[in-house]
Amino acid sequence: MNNSSDPLFDDLADLDFTEAKPVAEVPALARLQAERGSQSQVTMRVDNRVLAAFKARAEMVGSNYQTLMNDALRQFVEGQTLADVVRETIRRELHQDGA
Repeated sequence: MNNSSDPLFDDLADLDFTEAKPVAEVPALARLQAERGSQSQVTMRVDNRVLAAFKARAEMVGSNYQTLMNDALRQFVEGQTLADVVRETIRRELHQDGA
């Protein structure tokens, strides 16, 4: 996989970041980063099919694949099963329709 395989690459490839400041030098961004400090950046290898599935799903729901992968990992850690997720989704959808 290369940079140009990302659908946003072409839109963002020409942006100039030479004058960009580190987050620590922008108080509002530093504050946001501190508030979201419960996350860690990691590098990991994932099967191409798994990554493609998450990217496709993210595009369908208007999210990003990293968030979907984090959600899936959180559900695993919390012991949620697919049945739990489906049940909760149905409850939420029924509640919205009934409101």
